[in-house]
Amino acid sequence: MQVARLLSRSARLTPRTFTQPTRLISVARPIRSVSRSTWDEVDIDDPVVSKTPLTDATPNASVVTESQASAPYVPPTPATSNGASAPAEPLTETSFNDWSRSFHGLSAQPFPKEIAEVLMTPVDAADIEMKPDGLIYLPEIKYRRILNKAFGPGGWGLAPRAEVNVGPKVVSREYALVCMGRLVAIARGEQQYFDPSGIPTATEACKSNALMRCCKDLGIASELWDPRFIREFKAQHCVEVFVEHVPTKKKRKLWRRKDDPKFEYPYKES
Repeated sequence: MQVARLLSRSARLTPRTFTQPTRLISVARPIRSVSRSTWDEVDIDDPVVSKTPLTDATPNASVVTESQASAPYVPPTPATSNGASAPAEPLTETSFNDWSRSFHGLSAQPFPKEIAEVLMTPVDAADIEMKPDGLIYLPEIKYRRILNKAFGPGGWGLAPRAEVNVGPKVVSREYALVCMGRLVAIARGEQQYFDPSGIPTATEACKSNALMRCCKDLGIASELWDPRFIREFKAQHCVEVFVEHVPTKKKRKLWRRKDDPKFEYPYKES
């Protein structure tokens, strides 16, 4: 009689227990038979037992969540003989390189002597320009001509390594200079803009600025960053003159090359 009463109570509990919503997908396991002695030891009136779902609590049970079931399969990382993860395979010349994060070929070997001579040729003083604030620079197109002469058109390129960063007044972006399939240098270019309509032009100028900075690692026009060369060049080829801003009548000093014409409107050279 007591066994029949226990079985009837468990039958009433079974539908309520298994109809509860669950997000677990469990692997089917064989149902274990319950002996009479086992039922005699279970107290059905115990609230913990009556509200506990009848699931297999074995620690090694295979349980897979819905997110895990729908996730793509990821093969395990190969392990070495001592159990450690095997290192990633190095990039080869024939493999695809994601230049937004790859460092393939960096400092692998020097370029041939004939290429190095072109890159490190001293810059011609006639190619150097002077800004009114006294900074000397080599026009961006001159860097491209040197790269084309050294590697040939198509033998080099600039690969962006980040998205364009547009600030309130400055646009910047990081680029990588790749020559003959090898990473050579990384630099961030920047350019000011004064109106939102000028952002596209500033983005292109940002690329040119990054190119000039990357070329320093190849030795192109490296004299322009040498303080002694800058002082000697300004003394021999440049002059600082007084100019008057015509609309405001304010006077100031500006720099120009000696062989350049005098300043024009809105400035008037004294």
